[in-house]
Amino acid sequence: MGDKSTERAFIGSFTSAGGRGIMAATVDPATGALTGTDVVDAVADPSYLTVEHPEAGPVLYAVSETAQGAVAAYDIAGPVPRPMCAPVAVHGESPTHLAVARGHLLTANYESGSVTVLPLAADGTPQPASDVLRHQGTGPDPARQTGPHAHQVLPDPSGRWVLSVDLGTDSVRICSLDVPAGKLTLHRETALRPGTGPRHLAFHPAGDHAYVLGELEPTVTVCRWDATAGVLEPVKATSLFPDGTPHAVSPSAPVVSYDGRHLWAAVRGTDTIAVLTLDAVGEQADLVASVPCGGRWPRDLVLHPSGTRLYAANERSGDVTWLDVDSTTGIPHRAGSLSVPAASTIVFV
Repeated sequence: MGDKSTERAFIGSFTSAGGRGIMAATVDPATGALTGTDVVDAVADPSYLTVEHPEAGPVLYAVSETAQGAVAAYDIAGPVPRPMCAPVAVHGESPTHLAVARGHLLTANYESGSVTVLPLAADGTPQPASDVLRHQGTGPDPARQTGPHAHQVLPDPSGRWVLSVDLGTDSVRICSLDVPAGKLTLHRETALRPGTGPRHLAFHPAGDHAYVLGELEPTVTVCRWDATAGVLEPVKATSLFPDGTPHAVSPSAPVVSYDGRHLWAAVRGTDTIAVLTLDAVGEQADLVASVPCGGRWPRDLVLHPSGTRLYAANERSGDVTWLDVDSTTGIPHRAGSLSVPAASTIVFV
């Protein structure tokens, strides 16, 4: 995180809904409070961000969640994010997520149901796409699952595999990445219960379990992960609403504590954070509480690098709230907020 004077965050937002683009903010190391400093509006709808640290200096990457679909890169070595190049096309519609894996930038393209690979230059600048892997399949929901909808792409903790989570096909795909060629090859597809509508997954810090959050069915599915074989095995699904699902609930983001004891999930509709405890090996998840997120429609939920606070990007209330986490129970309590119209995601540097 660097020294106290350089602790920073970047917040993405939907410009099509009144957002201002990417907001840079400082983070008070004592209280976790955010203070906005600058705004960059170089691309439309930068709804998801990630940060990488190549030798040339830190780079902030953003999707442009539009019908044309693009990514943007920013030099954040200075106080103000500086665009490093023109936006680069991903040849997919509505990219919702991106990650860096072995010198390549990957995007999950929701409307197209595909994953794009873009090689990165030595300074971190994305190059033209080297591959687009298109998903196939459908699910039982006639409104949301008539085709594939890739919602997340990320490397596994070992760095050997690339996983993509598809809401439309109720599955997670495991791929190998040919680094010299910049090509993805499907290795295996893991099916989840039909109608789950998986949105995102998060790994246990030990690297041998993953937790898949359903958007259409509000559950967390615990899976074993074998990095040697590249096998994801569903074990058990835990409901976020054991006494009945409220109307129009749409879970969005799972987060695992750094010590592997707690799992949190943001839930849009009820505007809550579900709190689950994990057993010693990470294979049993139990719901213990559900608390307000502090805003409306929490699209993203992020754990501060200190592990002591959660930050919720609340799209419809237009703010980012921070919540102090009880180290024993894992239950978060709202501590403050920053106004960010149409907020969608937050990352720390």
